[in-house]
Amino acid sequence: MGLKQRTKPSGQSTIDHKRLERLRALCLGFEGAAEKVAWGDPTWRIRNKIFAMQKGNYQGGRPSVWFKGETGAQAMLIDAAPDRYFVPPYVGHRGWIGVYLDTVAVEWDELAHLIGRSYQLIRG
Repeated sequence: MGLKQRTKPSGQSTIDHKRLERLRALCLGFEGAAEKVAWGDPTWRIRNKIFAMQKGNYQGGRPSVWFKGETGAQAMLIDAAPDRYFVPPYVGHRGWIGVYLDTVAVEWDELAHLIGRSYQLIRG
């Protein structure tokens, strides 16, 4: 897609450094949020519960972020923009939403809103 990506030692592609830093700042901007590496990628948590995770090894190394969605949001977003949104493995059956981060124009305002809602849902 024309964006620079780093490669993990295992050979798996990961997110562009600038985009990771922007995602990190977004996620750590929530009160009480903490970052912890799990499964080789950063996750963001509130009270040790994950509300967002960056994945660099899904679908051929396409970098993405996964987060919890409200009831019905997953299907609505994927139907509206299947080139941006997807059902992530392992957590998708629980309503989690995946967003590709290797597209030319990441919708950061929309992403901030969706991750903010995930944070609220997980925080309770």
